[in-house]
This record gives sequence, C-alpha cells and structure tokens, in this order.
Amino acid sequence: MAQRFGGKYSPDDAPDISGAPQKSPFHGQRRSRVGGRVNFLFLAPLPLAFRAFFQDPTGLALNLLAFGTLILAAWLTRDGLLAQEAYEARKIARRPAIPRKMFGSALTGIGLFITGYAGTGSIASPMLLAIVGTLLHGFSFGIDPLRDKGMEGIDTFQSDRVARVIEGAEKHLAAMSDAIKRAGDRELEARVAQFQATARDMFRTVEEDPRDLTAARKYLGVYLLGARDATAKFADIYARSSDMKARADYEALLTDLEENFAARTRALLLDDRSDLDVEIEVLRERLAREGIRA
Repeated sequence: MAQRFGGKYSPDDAPDISGAPQKSPFHGQRRSRVGGRVNFLFLAPLPLAFRAFFQDPTGLALNLLAFGTLILAAWLTRDGLLAQEAYEARKIARRPAIPRKMFGSALTGIGLFITGYAGTGSIASPMLLAIVGTLLHGFSFGIDPLRDKGMEGIDTFQSDRVARVIEGAEKHLAAMSDAIKRAGDRELEARVAQFQATARDMFRTVEEDPRDLTAARKYLGVYLLGARDATAKFADIYARSSDMKARADYEALLTDLEENFAARTRALLLDDRSDLDVEIEVLRERLAREGIRA
C-alpha cells in the first residue's frame, strides 16, 4: 500500500505548536536480527515432510520426527533471538529464563541425526552430521545471555514489581497499535507510534530506578489503559464515518498524553539527579569527618 511521504521537511508536515521535541516512531529502535537466516531454518526441513510419504512406515515416522524436531529448533532459535534483543535493549535486565538458542542448537543436532539415520540406517555418519550441525548453529546464532545485567545493588523485589508493571504497560501499547490499524490511516498509526516512543522513555527510566515506580504507576496503568480504550473507540468511529472532529479530538488527546508523559519523565530524571547530589554531598561530609580533603 502506497504511503504519502512526510517528515520534518515535508510541506504537509504539521508544526509542533507545543514546543516539545517530537519523538520519532523509531526512536531507540534497533534493526532486528530475526530475519532471513531464521526464516531459512523453517524452510530447510520442508523436503523431509514430502519425502516422508514415499517411505515405509519406519521411514515415514523418522522423517516426520526429524521434520518436527527441526521446526521446533527453528521456533526456539527465533524466540531466543527476540529474547536476546529485549535483553540488550535494557540497561537493567534478567537473563532469559530458558536458554532457547542453546536448546535450538541441541534440537538441530538431534534433528540432523534422525535425518541421517533415516537415510543411511547407520549411526557414525549421522552422529558426525549432528555434531557439525550443532556447532554451526551455535556459531551462527550464538548462545543465550547467561547473566543478569545491571542488577548489582538493585532490590530484586522492586525490580520484579517494575517488570510486571512494564509488561502490562507494553500490552496496553500493543492493544493501541492493533486498534488504530482499524482506522485505516497511516498518519494516525505514525502518530500513535510517536506517543509510544515517548511512553517507552518513561518505561526505561523506571526500569533503571525502580524507586520511581510509585510516582509513575498511574501513568503506566490508568492513563495507558484510558489511552487504549479511547483508541479502540475512536478507531471504530473513524472507520465507519471518517469523522474529522473525532480525529482532531483524538490527536489532541495524544498530544496531551505525550506532553504529560514527557514532563513526568523529566521530573523523574530530575529526582534521580537530586538523589545523586544528596549521595555526593553525604559522601563528601563523611570524607571531611575522616580528615580527607580534596
């Protein structure tokens, strides 16, 4: 579907009358590594599914088992890469609970062993094939993160609370994205994505300092829930009638939300800076009492 060009230097681009810097929908995003290589893992086992139906019952069972094992390995590998990207996107993160990529490597080796055994009936050659396949998979996709990141000095109970709240907030944003697609307007989809980028700035701020959760809880819960419900209702109305007044009201709502989220995020950062200044001053006073001078 064709999309009209728009941007900072586009003649049709509306100026930001609020004076606040606008967030790009791609602010803070990185190119995903879940691409052609992973998709190939889903395609490579397909010949086994066709070959299975031209074999005897034993060959049928072995080929289908190898096909299922390799598809499961591809699925685990893709989920492992997505989990690693989420891990790398945060300054504070727990390691993935399940090492999916490592399981994917092991299952790739098992699937190749079953494939070789079904074709030759021997063990030595399929075993060599399995070892090579496991190593190549590991070298291609790497291993899962095995350590928590940035958790030193962090209250694990507080960080778990933050993780649950952020997970719920991300669900609200995902629901907003799904709802606005029903409106069939690419500009509105981009506007919602811009607001989501601002909201995720708050997410990252709270993750880095879980003490900010109390001040931000209403934004991460009540306000995002209201934004989700308003988006769903607006999308239904606009899809039926293309009501321009409803569109203007909705865009004004997004602007208000974006400004308030940005202001709250700045306030949280200022509080963090104030806490740092207090810590520095306390440390200086302690050094002074010990007779240490700069």
